[in-house]
Amino acid sequence: MSEKGIHIEEHRDDEASKLGMWLFIFTELLLFGGLFLVYSIYRWQYPVNFHEASLELSVTIGVINTIVLLFSSMTIAMALTAIQKNNKKLALRLIAVTLLMALIFLINKYFEWGHKFEHGLYPGSDLMALLERGHLLYFSLYFFMTGLHALHIIVGMILLIIAYFKVKKDSVNSDRFVFLENGALYWHLVDLIWIFLFPLMYLIT
Repeated sequence: MSEKGIHIEEHRDDEASKLGMWLFIFTELLLFGGLFLVYSIYRWQYPVNFHEASLELSVTIGVINTIVLLFSSMTIAMALTAIQKNNKKLALRLIAVTLLMALIFLINKYFEWGHKFEHGLYPGSDLMALLERGHLLYFSLYFFMTGLHALHIIVGMILLIIAYFKVKKDSVNSDRFVFLENGALYWHLVDLIWIFLFPLMYLIT
């Protein structure tokens, strides 16, 4: 096959990969959009219970995690720019910083969830069974939605770890960077979901 033919084939593969990622992101937005809609309906039905339950969350941890994720969005975007400019060393450092931010987010979430578990406030606990319906719905949605988001964080970290080693081995470089680009798109999705999740759960009273 000629060099021109190889370039055309690679271009098609890249476009297909990007399209696949955008379709996946669209389905994820539909999933979380549906969850946000369910949350909004129940909040409208049980405004007092939802307000009282939201006071049990740590706004400080929520704000810290929001800053952490916004910073990580910046670093992964900078990593993509760095690899496009053939600055491999900087790209590796920025991917590592993004992974560190993700780890900090998960550690904060671990302590936040741990506090709830210490007080017996978790799905299936005796305390949850005694709560009013509105309180029960709030905490059930809280654990499900933040848990699902944390799972997306872990998946994003796996993608970025793979991207890190691909950059290190030069299989992702200034000519072929679609894998990192898709990883960055996924990471921006994770951040976007949290931008909606944080005010709904922590701030709106």
